[in-house]
Amino acid sequence: MADAAAFECVTEALARATGFDHLAANGTVRIALKKSGLDPKTVTASQMGIVVKQILPKELKARGVAEADAACAIVGAALGRLRDSAGPDGADAVFQRLGR
Repeated sequence: MADAAAFECVTEALARATGFDHLAANGTVRIALKKSGLDPKTVTASQMGIVVKQILPKELKARGVAEADAACAIVGAALGRLRDSAGPDGADAVFQRLGR
């Protein structure tokens, strides 16, 4: 099974925002997900948004990224565009409506 779109989006945005190569960005996001108990194959955009806000900044600071908060803001914006492109019929939106 391939990794979730939210994982791929964050990995690519992180590489652009920090200058990390793809492998370093991928590994950093995987570690952040592991610390949150989430799986890269099934993580949703909403879950990934929380990881980007709460866990990823600490991971970036631990890796010497001076502007970790700014990088996370860039990553969060990319993730927001992914959510917007999913529209009202995206899987997250459907399940949120079912849960009401």
